[in-house]
Amino acid sequence: MAELLMGKAVASAINERTAETVRQLIEKGIAPKLCIVRVGERPDDLSYERGALKRAEAVGIEVEKRVFPEDVTEEELVDAIREINADPSIHGVLLFRPLPRHINESRVCNTLIPEKDMDGITDLSMAGVYAGKPLGFPPCTAQAVIELIDYYGIDLKGKNVTVIGRSLVIGKPVTMMLIKMNATVTVCHTRTRDVAKEARRADVLVAAAGSAGMVTADFVHEGQTVVDVGINWSEELGKIVGDVDFDAVSPIVSALTPVPGGVGAVTTSVLMNHVAESAKRSAAE
Repeated sequence: MAELLMGKAVASAINERTAETVRQLIEKGIAPKLCIVRVGERPDDLSYERGALKRAEAVGIEVEKRVFPEDVTEEELVDAIREINADPSIHGVLLFRPLPRHINESRVCNTLIPEKDMDGITDLSMAGVYAGKPLGFPPCTAQAVIELIDYYGIDLKGKNVTVIGRSLVIGKPVTMMLIKMNATVTVCHTRTRDVAKEARRADVLVAAAGSAGMVTADFVHEGQTVVDVGINWSEELGKIVGDVDFDAVSPIVSALTPVPGGVGAVTTSVLMNHVAESAKRSAAE
């Protein structure tokens, strides 16, 4: 049976680092602050917001919320982002997406300056991920994968890693971050001819396809580490499940992240760490 790579321990370690950074900044008269920008009352947004607020309180980060109705205009949102950009007391922004269809999401996201982009939603932040430069911050979920791998001492140097998924939220950025850790990375997607074959070749498999239970026993081998990034609602089971068929895969591989309780448990801790780091960078300017 696979060792379970639990996110709680990873989150705790990140929280300790963040709280210490916040303490040092407060001693210098700098109070790290996150601004949450939300449009409407989507249940998943509200759930993540509650978790973020709880995490922020635990590490000493202030939070300001700016909530807009579903019929907010694009200009109103752009103006709000520009106002936040100009506010030196705000060090980071979490903008919930997707935005309503009548709004040009790309324009709103890219109005945000990368220095305050805590979740890799701007083009310049993504450019920073690809260039390995601190132009902004990577998406929190992608960073959570890296934090988990690092915490459990999984050495990727020279290892084969397969990533299933090529989204801008996880697949593409985490690929670049894994390469930075000296892994040899293969990316699979909907046009890959034999995903299972590519997955079996890997020492480490990162499943980020957004497809419940797609990774079955045919995708894995003994000694493999599997990181399940998927969060899917299963009507059949009546619960949240990952991209990995846990019951089929866990008896085979060496290590596996559960869903829930794995990567997802780390993301809000990463978010707060980004806020603290942003405040630290601004203090150094």
